[in-house]
Amino acid sequence: MFKLFKNLNYIWNKFTKAGDDFWDLLEEELILGNISFETADMLIARLKEYSYKENISDPASLKNQLKNYILDILQDGESNELLNIGSPRPSVFLIVGVNGVGKTSSIAKLANLLAKSRKKIIISAADTFRAAAIEQIQYFGEKMGIEVVHHQRFSDPGAVVFDSLDKAVAKDADIVIIDTAGRMQTSSNLMDELKKIKRVIEKKIGREPDEILLVIDSNVGQNAKSQAEIFNDSIGVTGIILTKIDSTSKGGVVITIKNDLKIPIKLVTYGEKIDNIGYFNPLEFVNELIG
Repeated sequence: MFKLFKNLNYIWNKFTKAGDDFWDLLEEELILGNISFETADMLIARLKEYSYKENISDPASLKNQLKNYILDILQDGESNELLNIGSPRPSVFLIVGVNGVGKTSSIAKLANLLAKSRKKIIISAADTFRAAAIEQIQYFGEKMGIEVVHHQRFSDPGAVVFDSLDKAVAKDADIVIIDTAGRMQTSSNLMDELKKIKRVIEKKIGREPDEILLVIDSNVGQNAKSQAEIFNDSIGVTGIILTKIDSTSKGGVVITIKNDLKIPIKLVTYGEKIDNIGYFNPLEFVNELIG
């Protein structure tokens, strides 16, 4: 799936014993794989401590321990694999992210995934800014047989969300999935709009959204961390949907976001088909990463 650490096998095979060159090359490769400097430094420091304390310098043993440390990061805290679905209904998922990351298609894939679990879904087309956003989500809704609540373009997103929640209660829906705008070039306006939508949800259902899921493109590298920080600081993010996972992706940002920001990765998408989505599996991810 990933080509994150394409030179790791070279490093393991090149060295028979861990020394300065080994540590330098390993840290460089982690950073090139889009792991932040802070997280890479932490991983190398832990690995060095293990090496010295246990008197182990065999690269193969260190490779296995590196996998353990990355798995520790990804499995730390709340579950990565579960979405917060429960009572009282409807559960409300607010989907956020910048334009171009695959947000709308991720919503369609998520709706399809949940519908397969016999959940009744309503999609709220609250991205009233981007051209054709409403038409795109309507197309997916019709294809899946899922109702989409929408207003005219440039209408108030908060009003769309309010009406969507009304419709969900009236129709006894299990989950409302809310699409939102993603125009980062007006970041402060966007965040104000998302805060307003969040307030509408809280007033209508008497609690915060059950999930605030940030959609991130797996190919954007270190910029993904800054995106996550902005959204998290403004509205709080409960999980990440990582998109566009394929053979060219560098998924080190997954480790960075979880370690530096403590936000779990909950879902990954891959390919163009509607069922190309799955729950994030930390063990499978690490095995793909390190081999």
